[in-house]
Amino acid sequence: MYTCRDCNQSFSTELALELHHDKCEKGQLFCESCGGRFSERVATRDGWHYRCPDEDCDGEGLGDDIVRIEDIKAATQ
Repeated sequence: MYTCRDCNQSFSTELALELHHDKCEKGQLFCESCGGRFSERVATRDGWHYRCPDEDCDGEGLGDDIVRIEDIKAATQ
């Protein structure tokens, strides 16, 4: 059994979990520099350093320019 660490949804295969990661809304990130929204997987290669995937944007740093969507929603509600 494979479980998404963002939303705790379970999957029977690793492939199903990998496909889910691209669509999981709780795992989405937002760049405050350019307004882009993207999955965590495209923003980091090592899990430590985050950078906006938009080539024209200089946004970087989780908690600096890049924030989790759920953190934005909690702040605006």
